[in-house]
Amino acid sequence: MRKLLIPLVVLSFVVACKKEAGKPVPNMIDSIAQNKTDSAGTVQNIVNKEAVLKQTNDEVLKALKNKDYTSFAFLIHPEKGIRFSMYAFVDIKGDKHFSKADFEKYQPTKTLFTWGAHDGSGDPYKATVNDYLGKWVFSKDFTASQYSLNKFIGGGNSLNNLKEIYPKDDFTENYIKGTEKNGEMDWKTLRFVFEEFQGKYYLIAVVNDQWTI
Repeated sequence: MRKLLIPLVVLSFVVACKKEAGKPVPNMIDSIAQNKTDSAGTVQNIVNKEAVLKQTNDEVLKALKNKDYTSFAFLIHPEKGIRFSMYAFVDIKGDKHFSKADFEKYQPTKTLFTWGAHDGSGDPYKATVNDYLGKWVFSKDFTASQYSLNKFIGGGNSLNNLKEIYPKDDFTENYIKGTEKNGEMDWKTLRFVFEEFQGKYYLIAVVNDQWTI
């Protein structure tokens, strides 16, 4: 009798398996669907982020071109403020840094600040906030430049440590190619570093770069 029961149990198991064959496992379907949803959401988030950063980049350029420094100040990080670097190398101790409040305080004034040193001569560069923004930062019309996100286009012999100083932040680059007359060595680029704060991207750094001696 025991010998007869064993084959029956095995047969029942085989039949049950055949009936279930081809039926997807519910948990597996849920997992696949969730993965697809997450992937689509991630892609959409990336696209949205890139669009927002491009828009914010253009807003900064527009404010600089129009010398609308009130709008520019509105884009400065409320807590971290903003740092200005004359060249590609970001000097944490030497570069001029303002809190948002200090920028708004000194921008309308004739107060002179030392922004760094001229490449080659080493002479300190002193200027008001308005002169620095108008004559150094926006020395060319960067609204007509080549744009990139988190990627360097221009580069010379100046040490570029932006990614080391701001490893987790996004940056944009606005590059103007040099002229044939000067062997394309008179290129210039303007980089903005952004950090998200309460759902919005704010400026934390403005970095100029150009050919240095």
